[in-house]
Amino acid sequence: MTMTKTNSTASAIPSTSRRGFLKTSATFSGGLMVGFTLPLGGPAQAAGLMHTPSAWVHIADDNTITLISARAEMGQGVYTSMPMLVAEELNVDIQKVKVAFAPPGKVYGNALIYGLQLTGGSTSVREGYDKLRLAGAQVREMLITAAANRWNADASTLKAENGVVIGPKRGQRATYGQLADDASRIPVPEKPAMKDPSQFRIVGKRTTRLDTPAKVNGSAKFSIDTRLPGMVYASIAMSPVQGGKVKSFDASKAKAAKGVVDVVQIPDGIAVVADTYWHAVKARELLSVQWDEGANANLTTQAMFDGTRAALASGKPIGLKKEGDADALVAAASKVVRAEYLTQNLSHAPMEPMNFTAHYEGDRIRLIGSTQWPDAVQGAVAKMLELKVENVAVENTFLGGGFGRRIDFDYILQAAQIAKAVPNKPVKLIWSREDDMQHDFYRPMAVHQLAAALGADGKPAALTWRVASQSVTARAFNLPPEAPDALMTEAGVPLYDIPAARHDVVKHDAGIRVGYWRAVSHNMNAFANETFIDECAAAAGTDPVAYRMALLDKHPRMISVLKQAADKSGWGTPAAAGRFRGVALMEGYDTYMAQVAEISMKDGVPVVHKVTVVADLGAMVNPDTVEAQIQSSVIFGLSGALWGEITVDKGRVQQFNFDSFRVMRNNEAPLIDITLVQSREKPGGIGEPATALVGPAVGNAMFAATGKRLRRMPFTAANVAQA
Repeated sequence: MTMTKTNSTASAIPSTSRRGFLKTSATFSGGLMVGFTLPLGGPAQAAGLMHTPSAWVHIADDNTITLISARAEMGQGVYTSMPMLVAEELNVDIQKVKVAFAPPGKVYGNALIYGLQLTGGSTSVREGYDKLRLAGAQVREMLITAAANRWNADASTLKAENGVVIGPKRGQRATYGQLADDASRIPVPEKPAMKDPSQFRIVGKRTTRLDTPAKVNGSAKFSIDTRLPGMVYASIAMSPVQGGKVKSFDASKAKAAKGVVDVVQIPDGIAVVADTYWHAVKARELLSVQWDEGANANLTTQAMFDGTRAALASGKPIGLKKEGDADALVAAASKVVRAEYLTQNLSHAPMEPMNFTAHYEGDRIRLIGSTQWPDAVQGAVAKMLELKVENVAVENTFLGGGFGRRIDFDYILQAAQIAKAVPNKPVKLIWSREDDMQHDFYRPMAVHQLAAALGADGKPAALTWRVASQSVTARAFNLPPEAPDALMTEAGVPLYDIPAARHDVVKHDAGIRVGYWRAVSHNMNAFANETFIDECAAAAGTDPVAYRMALLDKHPRMISVLKQAADKSGWGTPAAAGRFRGVALMEGYDTYMAQVAEISMKDGVPVVHKVTVVADLGAMVNPDTVEAQIQSSVIFGLSGALWGEITVDKGRVQQFNFDSFRVMRNNEAPLIDITLVQSREKPGGIGEPATALVGPAVGNAMFAATGKRLRRMPFTAANVAQA
């Protein structure tokens, strides 16, 4: 991997409120605690104890330092990157600290997602970069002040490093733990001195992930690893048609089966509770359920696409951008490029299927498992079970994949309902792989229609862009139909300089339930935009890279990544025999990225050999994790682009498992060549953009290989044949 440098400026440090930043708790006597922590793998916490006005650092008397990760760890590396930000300013060895997942609390809110305690949108580093460094600097200054008071010394003569404050006189040393109690009585400094990035010893350096040893030796606790004394297990039968309900059922055979504790009806279906998961699954097979299949009983994928396409003309467009009269210019132009693009429904398909453990006792419930949104879980369960919020304890674990699926928490509500019906017993609800794939909140399908009027120079003089798709935000947050949904329009307006443009969106409910899927609408919009600009380049008879370069004069960061990607991939030089290249680029999540895919064709479908990625994401916390995120995003995106599709017939999802919903395997993975641009611009997100770009890059390479333009994903033999 090659590193290149760019000139930039560091982002400003925001001021912070003193309100309740420091809280001393009787739970930890004699310690400095900025907040309250739930130690990972520690003793069980009673419901009602999770009150945290702030929670980033805990320093115990024995000098054990615990740093808090307020974002869910689902493989993206926040268990390491978040503590790195605190440790940098606190001057402690990141490999010697402990890390705990944050309990529900407003202080853990994500300022980039309306203050919700939600992990998503590639926001973790972007939102935490300044905030967590500030927290570390504040605690450092409080410790130094405590030592200065103890030694009657000038604080400016003291320094704090490696868990120790050192004074000006020989032998003046005190550990952070020895000073913690005194420091807890000192007012929190609002504007502590913070390091210039040139002084960083941790942030920006390659750092071994703190969760790697536990994940290698098996001691890391995922949701499905939860074990509690007296635990029972639940398996739930849900309607084969989304939206369907139980009409009637006979549970007599299931209740008589081995190990069965109870059979429970909840709004989502019939749950069998047994002493083992296997017993619960086998007894569930003995249920006789009559379903009211509801309004979706005759739903098909073709009808969904037809309705979505029709909505482009009949629906009410919501404006995104308008410059000049693009429609009139396109209508009057002598050379016009028009195209329609389709993107499919996709399942999140995390390796760990949905599961959660709930223990209901008296007027309290304890919930253990993996979620991307713990404070919403706490509030929703409290409302549903009519409990006080403080009597709902939520303990997060490592996530065996999220990709947006664990923002929704239907499975957690199910576990809580079952636990209430079987009180005083911890109940672990486990969905099978088939349950998980057939009852997902799927990536929405979309239909794009674009047109461009090309001038005498071949460049677009005017462009129109309209997409019809389903609004996830309308479902998840009750967004009104007429309100714009920013999560439908990501990457909808690329950075190309086009004099006249009209971009708008039509919301259309296709009938299936949808959710946020890794890179959300960047996936659909980047595919349409980057394929279409390639079509324009072809119509103009211009090289695709040169064509893009000519439209990016105002965006030097994008020009930089595009030029480097072209150079690194060998663009403009002959590829190996039978191989072809395609390019795509995008700004998303404040990250500028270009990709070049190199493919060959075999049996009518593409084989991806190499993907060259150049990313400028501003300031980085852990370059090692950044690379891993890009690699995983490319693989994830390729799975969807090459094979992935959820189809519906008679209201039933047709894919049950990974035999019919393929994901990329090790032997199919391409070489991924990554260049990270060194920058001091504000941090950008990196967990998602590569997912959105690899599809159009491969599609454009297929055009170079075959002369066929792939306007529909996935790139299966059937879709290639119809192109």
